Amino acid sequence: MSTGDLLSIEPQELQFPFELRRQISCSLQLMNKTDDFVAFKVKTTNPKKYCVRPNTGIVLPRSTCDVVVTMQAQKEAPPDMQCKDKFLLQSVVTSPGTTAKDISPEMFSKESGQPVEECKLRVLYVPPPRPPSPVREGSEEGSSPRASISDNGNNGSSDFGVVSKAHAERFDPQDNSSETRALITKLTEEKISAIQQNRQLQQELVRGFVGRSF
Repeated sequence: MSTGDLLSIEPQELQFPFELRRQISCSLQLMNKTDDFVAFKVKTTNPKKYCVRPNTGIVLPRSTCDVVVTMQAQKEAPPDMQCKDKFLLQSVVTSPGTTAKDISPEMFSKESGQPVEECKLRVLYVPPPRPPSPVREGSEEGSSPRASISDNGNNGSSDFGVVSKAHAERFDPQDNSSETRALITKLTEEKISAIQQNRQLQQELVRGFVGRSF
């Protein structure tokens, strides 16, 4: 938790479960530690990439406010999954009864005479959560794609998951067919061996019966 004189911020890092071509959101909770009305404003080094709601607001005395930060869908993964984007949260004490509509850029200017508290937040990309795989009764197809996704679950992009799942679906049926053919061959060999043993036993019984007759 990042703690200032006016607001406590949780978390102090914006963690996005990075996936290509998907909008991803994470939230911040601002807690007013004072008995005053506190105005806040959120800035970022990359405003075209993120949407912040609300980007300005009022946190009432001893209360909290949730801020949702949404990252726009990305077409490419950054090198080494590192993000250099940063956020700056500014806060300042304002007069009682102030609303979000009353907030102006001048309130956060040092020339206003009011001390402006600033907190810098960095952005981290984390692996996306692993989606549950449907399991079909009486079928092995449900388990095979899940294993492939699990093996590649630490990759930073959902594209790898898609490739892994398609790869498993494309090759699993062949693997199952090979196992089936091997099982059929084994059963056939056992059946032939049993028939041969049965015939040999019958021949021995016939020879023994003929010997006793003479």
